[in-house]
Amino acid sequence: MSKDLTLKQVREKLAAKQDDLGKVFAEATVTTDSGQKSYDFNRVTCLGEKVKGSIAVAEQVKAMNTELNELAQQAETLEAAEKAARDQDDREKVRNRPPMPGAKGNQPGFGERMKALGDMVAEEKGYQDWAKRGAAGGITLNFDDALPSDVLAKGMIFETIGSKALMATTSGWAPESLRIGGFVEAATRPIQLLDIIPMAQTGYEQVVYMEETTRTHAAGERAEGAAFAESSFALQEKTSPVRKITDSLPVTDEQLEDVAQARSYINSRLTFGVRQRLDAQTLIGDATGSNLRGLKNVAGIQTQAKGADPIVDAFYKGMTKVRVTGRAIPTHHLMHPTDWQTVRLMRTTDGIYIWGNPSEAGPERLWGLPVVQQDADVAGTGYVGSFQPAWLSLFERRGIDVQIGYVGAQFTEGKRTVRADMRVAFVVFRPAAFCQVTGL
Repeated sequence: MSKDLTLKQVREKLAAKQDDLGKVFAEATVTTDSGQKSYDFNRVTCLGEKVKGSIAVAEQVKAMNTELNELAQQAETLEAAEKAARDQDDREKVRNRPPMPGAKGNQPGFGERMKALGDMVAEEKGYQDWAKRGAAGGITLNFDDALPSDVLAKGMIFETIGSKALMATTSGWAPESLRIGGFVEAATRPIQLLDIIPMAQTGYEQVVYMEETTRTHAAGERAEGAAFAESSFALQEKTSPVRKITDSLPVTDEQLEDVAQARSYINSRLTFGVRQRLDAQTLIGDATGSNLRGLKNVAGIQTQAKGADPIVDAFYKGMTKVRVTGRAIPTHHLMHPTDWQTVRLMRTTDGIYIWGNPSEAGPERLWGLPVVQQDADVAGTGYVGSFQPAWLSLFERRGIDVQIGYVGAQFTEGKRTVRADMRVAFVVFRPAAFCQVTGL
């Protein structure tokens, strides 16, 4: 990749490469009947006849993504250099600015007051000696520290009784301050789990499904004329109720009308709050009252105690249980940030970091699976499982709905209430496809 491009050229090249990669994903996107999106790279034709097949296309996508990252870094470097040039221009302007009247250099002398020319002459020792000698002839006085602008400015001032009081911001005209746009967001737990949980739709007040509770295969060899082997299967109907998650905020009419961003701010905050609550409920919901039953409290989920094992060994044993007992392929680990910190800082006996040099970000993967850092559950407990639609799903009865209305006497009080809610059901079809790792 050329290192001699201008910022404009890098931006244009970056935009073109982004469009090319976008075409690849557009061709590869497949939407299922349930609305889920996946990628089939065998469908891609925009890369030419020489790049065919999912592996070849995936390798090309990886290379294109790497090139985009390098271009983005080049653009950031060039932008920083141009900003440095602008900052240097600003500093030169300040340095070359003429000194303010009554100031020494470029710094105002707030602790000193400029004297009138007559006062300066009268206090000069050379003038006083000349006057004592009879003021014969002439005398030349030099005031190198006084600027002409200072002398002229002082000559325009009429001395009054109170004119010698210092005019400062505490007793004079305070400078005007404008509030900059935007705001600093308060710290809050981000959405951490919803991205890996499959979503589906339901049109009912509960999700009803059948679970195979007995599956006994008795297939076996028999002699000619002998009775066939007989297997036994049994199914049981199970349900998961749709629950409603809500939030609301009272607000005055003036705020909604006079502050342009108030409505969008409130809507986004309420929407995020509902999704944040759902994010936590999918993991730690206890099913009491109107709570969802989260993964932690699902009956039948497997457990693996850390004991004396290293954390990484405990998670691998949990993966084995998911494979052998749950008959599922594990896809993700869930871990509290402080527990992942313990893993990330693991070192060999000679001090080498196992998960990568401290100067690098390092992979957030364990035994080849992505690690999702979450703090909805307490530290010391982690999870590993197969987050696939066959084994769990979040059923959405209705997406987040935001409405504004009056509650009680709000109409006469000039207030309104903004509310947001959604209705969902969380179902773990095969609890044994997940394992809780304890004692981390």
